Amino acid sequence: MQVLIIPVTPFQQNCSLIVCSATKEAAVVDPGGDIDKILAQIEHTGAHVTQILLTHGHLDHAAAAPELAAALNGVPIIGPHIGDKFWLDGLDDQAQRFGFGHAKAFTPTHWLSDGDTVQVGDHILNVIHCPGHTPGHVVFHSKEAQLAWVGDVLFQNSIGRTDFPQGNHADLTRSIKEKLLPLGDGIQFVPGHGPTSTFGQERLHNPHLL
Repeated sequence: MQVLIIPVTPFQQNCSLIVCSATKEAAVVDPGGDIDKILAQIEHTGAHVTQILLTHGHLDHAAAAPELAAALNGVPIIGPHIGDKFWLDGLDDQAQRFGFGHAKAFTPTHWLSDGDTVQVGDHILNVIHCPGHTPGHVVFHSKEAQLAWVGDVLFQNSIGRTDFPQGNHADLTRSIKEKLLPLGDGIQFVPGHGPTSTFGQERLHNPHLL
């Protein structure tokens, strides 16, 4: 598996391009904006993107998904959990509030639920519903590659904000401690912003989890 992290938007959000090395099939995770940068990386790898995956409905993670899907011949947009429908319905309002340009509301091709799986070439990603930052936030976990894409649930030495509508701090810490950390200390994760880390590193040193 090849993973390219592409920082996008004024918020420097970590969009990811996941490429199956054997089949060259790929998925784009959280295309919040700057689709020219994303398309350039896709072309550079020679990958064939078959889907767009969303961890949650905040605009810096989801706003460019419809435009990118159209540019990629109408590939499906998968996720997040339906609990984030109100965020996707309000993308235009989010864009105006944050001075983010224009974004259009959309409905993904398919909502995800806890326990679902998504296939990228030969690789299976397990879907874990991790509410707290948003009610419909999901995490994608590759057991084989020992990798997880955690969106804004967990960061190096920090955790996601819970002061947005329907955020919940207790739910967030429960999601991290009961759903993510038990996956194993060796799991490396790609957060929505900032550097990668491992669950073991955060379990031992993240001040919000001690």
